[in-house]
Amino acid sequence: MTIDQAEGFAKLALAGIDREFPNKTGHVTTGTDDLKTPREMHPVFYGHFDWHSSVHGHWMLVRLLKQFPYAPFADEVGNTLQRRFSVVGLALEAEYFRKSENKSFERMYGWAWALRLAVELRSWDDPRGREWAKNLEPLEKEIVGLAKGYLPKLDWPVRCGFHPESSFPLGQMLDYARAVGDSELEKLLIEKSKQFYMGDRDYPVTYEPSGNDFFSPGLNVADLMRRVLPPAEFATWLEKYLPGLAEGKAGNLLTPVKVSDPTDGHLIHLAGLNLNRAWTMQGIASVLPEGDPRKKVLLDAADKHTKDGLELVASGHYEGDHWLASFAVYLLSETGR
Repeated sequence: MTIDQAEGFAKLALAGIDREFPNKTGHVTTGTDDLKTPREMHPVFYGHFDWHSSVHGHWMLVRLLKQFPYAPFADEVGNTLQRRFSVVGLALEAEYFRKSENKSFERMYGWAWALRLAVELRSWDDPRGREWAKNLEPLEKEIVGLAKGYLPKLDWPVRCGFHPESSFPLGQMLDYARAVGDSELEKLLIEKSKQFYMGDRDYPVTYEPSGNDFFSPGLNVADLMRRVLPPAEFATWLEKYLPGLAEGKAGNLLTPVKVSDPTDGHLIHLAGLNLNRAWTMQGIASVLPEGDPRKKVLLDAADKHTKDGLELVASGHYEGDHWLASFAVYLLSETGR
């Protein structure tokens, strides 16, 4: 990631961070007292069209600030985050999840990004990072508690190419558990991942993508399992999961997708799919041994997906501009690797 790219991504995030409308709240209304504006419900994460996009928009700004601390945009980003990561605001974000009707809010996609944000702040050796991490703790603890309560009851994986999909959040939460030393959560996540995916064979690659995917559920699973299994065991599992990969046979997975209309809020998901495919391919390849033919197949395809995905990060249309930069930063900064 170049500093020019980083500056462009930062501008996109800053443009949406205080933009309250349009907004898709996902809020369960139980009475007239619940009829509140996005900012009233979420004093920190109300911008960027929806809660999860706001969370990963904040995460992206933290990551950019860490990687480019002396960039021209650093002061504005730092001042903005100082204002947003307030004790009071983040406490109210945590309180929102304590209401019974809100306990499934953003489950588990938004939870995953909130814990990714926590990891980013906890791993930053900086006074601001430590302050903001402490302020985030109430929300972090609330989400960890919800995850520990929910996962034992989730008997089946969710396999789709958008928010409810389960392997992406499992991978993010596993990174979090290991980063903070939560062995109870780590054990639960490993057990659940193996229960869901260890027996997967001959993934139906011709069934992807669906029309509004921003995830490859098939590649997300493999990117999770390379975190779960030792490299040699993972290489064997992958051979059974994607048996034609070494010969470049993986259905549509290795070919970037085109976006017919970047102004359509669902069709623009496919630009994110290209970025997601790229980072999962790179992650899978990173644990394969040198000389494994699958490594080159994956990295060559990742390069093509990266090129196509980056072309639509800043299309000038808020449908994609409110979130795609976060996916680009996740990819280019090798998050989760």
